Amino acid sequence: MAATPSNMLPLGTLAPDFNLSDTMTGSHKTLQALKGEKGTVVMFICNHCPYVLHVKDQLIDIARHYQKEGIHFIAISSNDIKEYPQDAPDKMKQMMASWGQPFSAYLYDESQEIAKAYQAACTPDIYVFDKSLACVYRGRLDGATPKNDIPLTGEDLRGALDNLLAGKAISEKQIPSIGCNIKWKAA
Repeated sequence: MAATPSNMLPLGTLAPDFNLSDTMTGSHKTLQALKGEKGTVVMFICNHCPYVLHVKDQLIDIARHYQKEGIHFIAISSNDIKEYPQDAPDKMKQMMASWGQPFSAYLYDESQEIAKAYQAACTPDIYVFDKSLACVYRGRLDGATPKNDIPLTGEDLRGALDNLLAGKAISEKQIPSIGCNIKWKAA
């Protein structure tokens, strides 16, 4: 597993819109339909990435806590399913069912255009947008990875979400996420 850092979308960037297939419902969903009243977290994840699986419990806990506060969580997988069939939509649906469907949606970005629009590079790649859909945080969940002994706390993401809800400034000193690279289709 090659450790790939996120590209760090510029703060203030408006969230690119999308209309993607929701693997949990079979219907198409847009950003406008899924956004939260107080904020929106967009996460690029996939089924097989050890970095995603390592932080799974924290992602679920954070989503369950903050969705009650008006922040919605949208997961997107953009991996090439021809080369990585374990990331196919039917497997995505199974994974969300086993996780207890903690997110507003788990969307499949077949064309990979949405990952490119967000400048996503790895899984997990996490973005927080305010109620106007301007990027206020992008980066890591916390310092834990599958290869270190740092405890999982979700402190970086939790801190950004707490400040967003409290109307406080979010520090611009943000650390990139590290994970598996998005599995791009061959050109």
